[in-house]
Amino acid sequence: MAGRMDVGMTLPVMEPALDADILEAWARATDEGPWSSIAFGERVVFDNPETLTLLGAVAAWTSRVRVVTTVLIPQLHDPVFLAKAIATGDLLTRGRLTVGVGVGGREEDYRAVGADPATQTRAEMARRVNVMRRIWSGEPQWTVESDDRRVGPPPVQDGGPPLLIGAVGPKSIRSASAWADGIAGITMDLDLTALERTFDQVRTAWADASRPVPQLTTSFWFALDDGDGSAREQVNAHLRHYFTWLPADLVEAMIPGLGFAGTPAQLRETLDRIADLGCDEVQLVPTSSDITQVHRAAEVVGAASR
Repeated sequence: MAGRMDVGMTLPVMEPALDADILEAWARATDEGPWSSIAFGERVVFDNPETLTLLGAVAAWTSRVRVVTTVLIPQLHDPVFLAKAIATGDLLTRGRLTVGVGVGGREEDYRAVGADPATQTRAEMARRVNVMRRIWSGEPQWTVESDDRRVGPPPVQDGGPPLLIGAVGPKSIRSASAWADGIAGITMDLDLTALERTFDQVRTAWADASRPVPQLTTSFWFALDDGDGSAREQVNAHLRHYFTWLPADLVEAMIPGLGFAGTPAQLRETLDRIADLGCDEVQLVPTSSDITQVHRAAEVVGAASR
């Protein structure tokens, strides 16, 4: 690979007709392969598994890769309970947890859990992150009234797991530079010029805030074929299923240019180009629950790392 870059795999949590056997097989295959991490995200009004419950299972199914939430939405949860759940996840993964957070783009998820859509803001997300970090640090103000017991368990990683912001807009980047450890972005159309610009904005924002060098991660949907066009059909079918909150005509206009669809050699070339931008990690997002896609992609990643 052109530069040193880790590559992670995402569980197929947004695919239909999942069961525990499929999820476990994917998790174990990822842990046993050349992957740096295993990722999964959060939705409410959808058939995906609940993220915090899944976190416990993935902790048990894996022992090597980092476990990454891409992304949790703090405003959908009580921040004290979420801090406790994440600390528990850090305990169960033995300190392998990284947490991506974001405001979310679907108001329906807020309404489904009774959360106020007015809290769908960067400022409210940052406030809740601050609550969680104070709990993880064991500050005295987070004690149970009338005694000295704190909200636990304490996370394995000092101060809690790394927090990545799931945003790529300039305002979100500047806002997150005050507290985040990096970004957990998505490169929907694989516009690498735009991705390079985002990375430059992140580096500048973190430097201006006198913060440590940020972790730069991105992700993209993928499907592999042998040049017969089936990969594009697979990506498009997945995105039609995924984009339930958008008008169907808009989805049809968008999807031809989204994600990666091609051969293993083309995937390797794409990863090389992203590595050249100084990216620390890419998470591939599957568009099928067929585990052969994991094995085929693993051949690409494994060969590139040798």
